[in-house]
Amino acid sequence: MVAKDLGDNMANTSKSYDYIVIGAGSAGCVLANRLTSDPAIRVLLIEAGGQDNDPMIKIPLLWMKFVLNKRHDWGYESGPEPHMDDRHIECVRAKVLGGCSSINAMTYVRGNAGDYDRWARTGLNGWGYGDVLPYLKKSETWENGGDEIRGGSGPLKIRHSRYDDPLFDAFFRASAEAGLGGPGDYNGESQFGVHRSQQNIVQGRRFSAADAFLRPVLKRPNLTLKLNAFVTRIVFDGDTAVGVEIGSENGATSVIRADSEVILSGGAINSPQLLMVSGIGPADVLQSHGIDAIANRQQVGQNLQDHISVGADYHRESPGPFLKNTRFDRLAINMAAAYLFGVGPATDFPGGLTGFIKIDPASDVPDIQFLFNGAPLLSHPWFPMVTQPWKDGFGCRAVLLHPESRGRVELKSSDPRKLVALHQNFLATDKDRTTLREGFRQARELASQSALDDYRGDESAPGADAVSDAAIDAHIRATGTTVHHPCGTCRMGADEDAVVDGELKVRGVNNLRVIDASVMPDLISGNIHAAVLMIAEKGADLILE
Repeated sequence: MVAKDLGDNMANTSKSYDYIVIGAGSAGCVLANRLTSDPAIRVLLIEAGGQDNDPMIKIPLLWMKFVLNKRHDWGYESGPEPHMDDRHIECVRAKVLGGCSSINAMTYVRGNAGDYDRWARTGLNGWGYGDVLPYLKKSETWENGGDEIRGGSGPLKIRHSRYDDPLFDAFFRASAEAGLGGPGDYNGESQFGVHRSQQNIVQGRRFSAADAFLRPVLKRPNLTLKLNAFVTRIVFDGDTAVGVEIGSENGATSVIRADSEVILSGGAINSPQLLMVSGIGPADVLQSHGIDAIANRQQVGQNLQDHISVGADYHRESPGPFLKNTRFDRLAINMAAAYLFGVGPATDFPGGLTGFIKIDPASDVPDIQFLFNGAPLLSHPWFPMVTQPWKDGFGCRAVLLHPESRGRVELKSSDPRKLVALHQNFLATDKDRTTLREGFRQARELASQSALDDYRGDESAPGADAVSDAAIDAHIRATGTTVHHPCGTCRMGADEDAVVDGELKVRGVNNLRVIDASVMPDLISGNIHAAVLMIAEKGADLILE
């Protein structure tokens, strides 16, 4: 059988630490910072990926290239998706220091107060909005200063999008015409309306969780960072986690001991996989792969959820500022200026608006988010007489914020290096399909306002003829994409079926916690990065207590 205890590897055991944190993504960087604030606590932070010194990481304009080129990516795909024309849908997950904060769109959304109060109503005492607000504030420095809602002295610096395009001002006027409201601080008193996006960009460069939380403390003598290190399993002595096993390419392994706790921060896909290959998960599934079950936890890998989106796209009547800046010679200069000096057009990207609306009038939180793009996502460099410029356009995507549908992470092998199977099960319920369809119609309605008449050409996708429910549903099935917010696969809950409890401890074993997006009971109203930072901030306090 695969599962072994510490005695099997004692001869190869190396130095011990108080806490071992697996995964140097957003949560892992926060934990490394906060735990080592006590100089008596020795922390090892382990990351399977490498250093985040790729110049592309720092240039905000290039974020979409990480999705298109699978750069610094584990290579996951979900599918075939039965309600999405059996398509395989990419699920980009970062394999690099800083995790997804090193490759994402840098959009900072805390979610709605009602999201966390919903968690608390399930019995998760200490996770209501009033409980988590201090941690949301603790992690951020908002450019407009701190107050009773926003943080003014945290490690992660947040600013409004600086992208300059008259189209965006027209969208604000269109939002007013449509009665949607905005712009304002969607992380403040009210989330509803159309707003300037808030971003973790500092001096023209991406400001990742590694930049904010990890780099300032790397010289602490009680913090060790281990890159390009693949954790093959969590090591147990009986039902107590006592260390981790590190594998090498030649098959050799070594064990590093944790004297206090092992903390798993691998994310919504890698965390449940590592639990299962280590013997924590559905016993029948584990046994089918030759893994001894240390704890029979049926929910490990279940409850997978993600934000799915669909767009309405339009030709642009006259070219916007982005088209001229993608001429090859200008683009090269702009890239160099952004990387070396943090100035110029490449320090931002043409997606600086977001919005939040409610389709269900009974809902106390938004159920649709709008994501705007002021240029086609597949725009490319061009040069006169060599490559034709692309045809300019813009679009608005509707995002289903609170899906009922649930998917799963499925173990394919006892080998931790073999990728798991993902089944997102997008749009499996009538309510999900209806809500996203109506969200798409609202995006289209917003784009039809007179304020955009000078900018809006023909609808390029799905086309003006696609007006029936059936036509819109076909467009969603054929083109819907993830917004890259998977979560929930190691669900936190007050019930005994939950994988972790309200202190983020894994049920059924000792000295093991999960602290990352996988513990979220359900999705918040927007991008999840800020919520992950909050979970790690609170998790660090729970450990230090």
